[in-house]
Order: sequence, then structure tokens, then C-alpha cells
Amino acid sequence: MEFRLIDRIRERTTLAREDVRLGIGDDAAVLAVPTGQELAVAIDTLVEGVHFPLGTSPRDIGWKALAVNLSDLAAMGAAPAWALLALTLPQADPVRVDGLVDGFAQLAREHDVALVGGDTTRGPFCLSVAVHGFVPAGQALIRGGARAGDAVFVTGTLGSAAGGLRLAQGVVPFDPGDEAHRDLRARLDRPTPRVRAGLALRGHASACIDVSDGLLADLGHICAASGVGAELDPDTLPLSPALRGVFGNAAARELALAGGDDYELCFTVPGDAVGAMQAALATVGVRATRIGMIVEGAGICAAGGAPLASTGGGWDHFRA
Repeated sequence: MEFRLIDRIRERTTLAREDVRLGIGDDAAVLAVPTGQELAVAIDTLVEGVHFPLGTSPRDIGWKALAVNLSDLAAMGAAPAWALLALTLPQADPVRVDGLVDGFAQLAREHDVALVGGDTTRGPFCLSVAVHGFVPAGQALIRGGARAGDAVFVTGTLGSAAGGLRLAQGVVPFDPGDEAHRDLRARLDRPTPRVRAGLALRGHASACIDVSDGLLADLGHICAASGVGAELDPDTLPLSPALRGVFGNAAARELALAGGDDYELCFTVPGDAVGAMQAALATVGVRATRIGMIVEGAGICAAGGAPLASTGGGWDHFRA
């Protein structure tokens, strides 16, 4: 049965790339890294009930499993190429597998990603995806390049995925007939990896990270890696009308600061590069909002050094 499942996965994810010398079907894939490129590699595991709510559709799970990994490549300014998928299921379920793989393959085709191998096994439902991408030598975006005086930007809007999770958890009862509710759930279930934005930021951003654990936590990682602090203006946080409408301004702001799961990019840019950065993002149709600046010191505060009011510090799998 396992090998039939693998055949179903291969049939539904076939995508030809010249750099794939040998893909699914052998003990290992054989892949060619182009001359002058460095290989960026990332891996994430999604566990049922932790990374996606019970009852999430298999197609959405498959999409998200790849999307969160592509987001990591986006944060590095890397162009996606290959993926590996390890799938753990309580029992062989061809219908569920078809849905998972169809969602995965839909996003993979959008970004020319070839599935080149993986594993299937029996156990509690979870998925692990590893992705590989290319970045010109020495041009990878990193967390440790921010300097005092740099502007802090984020792409898109923040907090909507966390709002979608609150709906899934019943904190606010989910109404499938409400357009705002559907928008928030879509942000949770089908995040958009900002791959094209990451590529456009190469040569402009001094540091970059994707917002997976919450803005405060992830900007905090940039600050720690760069040895700097940051000042944020909460009034500038980009919030969607759906999030404001369902939760109100104060709760929406809190979700934006600490909610996570948005998979937008948070990045810093030297002042003299802001115009060129905005022009580069415009070519790929992505909007970025300036939300603060990098300062000397450590930690994150509100503009002018005032304490930044927030009840959460971002997602931590092992917080007591």
C-alpha cells in the first residue's frame, strides 16, 4: 500500500526541471546546482492540531506545508527549486493523500518547484517539507545585517492569520457566509509566500525574516542577530479591513504584533536605499509599509522609547 501511495504522489506532482538529474523512485535524488549559485535549504514540520486546526481540508494542508517553507526561502532571497515531502498518516488513506498532494502541487507549479523525494510512514498525522533554492553567491538575505538608522518595513498586512485561527478556535464563532470571516480563514489556511518580494529585496534589504512567530518575536530575531534595537509605531501597522471589522482596532493591533502565521516579510533598509527598494517591490506587485526604525541598544519599544504595549511575545512551541 505504501508504494501505491508513493506512486499517487509522484503522478500528481510531476514537474520537469533540467537540474533534476534523478527524482522520485530511487534511494536519493540527484540534483545539479547551477554555477555561481549557492544552495539555500529549509525544513518545517506541520503537526495536526498545532500548525493547522482539526478539520482543515487536505488541500489547504498540502498548500500550507509547502508555503511555510517557501516563505523561509523568500526571507533569504532565494529562488525555489526542489522539495522533499515526508508524510506521516494514521492509516493509508488515498483520498486524503490525493487532497494533500493536489494542494501541494498547485503551489509548487506556481513557483516551479519539483518534488524530488521524501518518505511515507504510519503514525500521528504530520508533514515535514524540506525545500532547496538558489541564490547568487554572497547575495543571500540574512537576519544579522540591520544597522541603526535603517527603516523597518513589512509586506502585506499583519494579524489576519491569527484572526483566522481565533475563528477556527471558536473565540469568535466562524460564519462561513461572512466574507470577512472567509478572508481571515483563507489567510490562515493558504498563506502567500512572498518569494518574488524576497528576490526583489536582494541588494536593497540589510536584513530580512519571515513573520511566522509574530512580528515582535521575529523582528526581535533580527535585532538579536544584528546587535541592535528597534522602535515601532503601532499606529502604522498594516491591518486588513476584515481583521479590523471582526476584532476591532485594539485586538487587531495585538494580533498583528504577536499573532504570527502571516508569512509576510519583515525587513530593514538603509535610508538611502528605500526608494530603490520600493521601486523593486513595485515591479512584482508587492506593497510594503514602513513601521519603525532600527536604533542603538537592544529590544523593541514604541517610537520615542516608550514601552510597547502587548500581552504576547510570539509563538514558542516549548513555552510552559
